[in-house]
Amino acid sequence: MAITREEVAYTAKLARLELTEAELVRFGNDLARISSYVDQLAEVHDSAAEASPVLPLIKGAEALRDDIIRPSLSREAALSGAPEPEDGFFRVPKVIG
Repeated sequence: MAITREEVAYTAKLARLELTEAELVRFGNDLARISSYVDQLAEVHDSAAEASPVLPLIKGAEALRDDIIRPSLSREAALSGAPEPEDGFFRVPKVIG
């Protein structure tokens, strides 16, 4: 698939990149090769999907293991290494405004 100079320039503008003419040509060629490679991968995926599985597929309840209760850390032990536990929970910094 050919990538035009205009498509590269438009994409660079959206990314707020200032590219020289040589960079527009180089990145156009690079993107065309990447697109071709992705097309090849899609072909491999399609042909692999048509092949029968090597192992039998396990579906339904037989795919699930039994729940087994096992000993684990108490809340106090888990929080013992926390720098600032709060009300029995890990306190983490706010990351979203």
